[in-house]
Amino acid sequence: MTDTAQTEAFGFRPLYRQVKESLVRRLIEGEWQPGQLIPSEMELSRELGVSQGTVRKALDTMRAENLLIRRQGRGTYVAEPEHGDLRFQFFRLVPDDGEHVFPASRTLRRVQAEADQEEAKALGMRQKDPIWRVERIRMLENVPSIIETISLPEGRFPGFDSLDDVPNNLYRIYSQRWGITIGSATEQLKAVGASVRDAKHLDCRSGHPLLRIARTAFDLERNAVELRVSRCLTEDAYYLSELR
Repeated sequence: MTDTAQTEAFGFRPLYRQVKESLVRRLIEGEWQPGQLIPSEMELSRELGVSQGTVRKALDTMRAENLLIRRQGRGTYVAEPEHGDLRFQFFRLVPDDGEHVFPASRTLRRVQAEADQEEAKALGMRQKDPIWRVERIRMLENVPSIIETISLPEGRFPGFDSLDDVPNNLYRIYSQRWGITIGSATEQLKAVGASVRDAKHLDCRSGHPLLRIARTAFDLERNAVELRVSRCLTEDAYYLSELR
């Protein structure tokens, strides 16, 4: 089948975008797992009945979105969340006097709760719907620098309470255990004063200036699956945003 005929079959959108959507669907449905080697451009071209150039453009788009990783001489693999440089796709706090490092974490509590107004709005739920709520401290260069609250819809994460511990690399376990790949996120930044509880864990005074980052993370189908509210000390760190 020619690309022109295939375009008519798919519709009027650019063909490479529709090929990309078809390939993303394989990630959503678990046909391709994190860390898995995917078929070559030539194999996908034969399978889909489109040109190799169209497949390459679709794969390039997926790589740019950190869904795939190309390894020189080995092929293209499904990206593993919070692995290598991908760890910093969603973590943007950088020490003033150091390199971009991924923080260590210590869980303070993990509870089943009812969604409050902010959680319900961010996650597309109703207030008082059941959620999992996690609170943890994150350290930069062994210094407590962030206290964060993570809220998850209970229905999307059955058995979350059976985890022995909340792992540092949460996005990876979302993908491995529940088949949920984080594809995008939105963030809202605001200056706030430390609460009494925040001050205790961050070793600062109550009312001390903090950077509040409220991130809503979405799966590959743009369903909200996590609200993460981080309160950050920024005397010795800054928020890095790379614009393209």
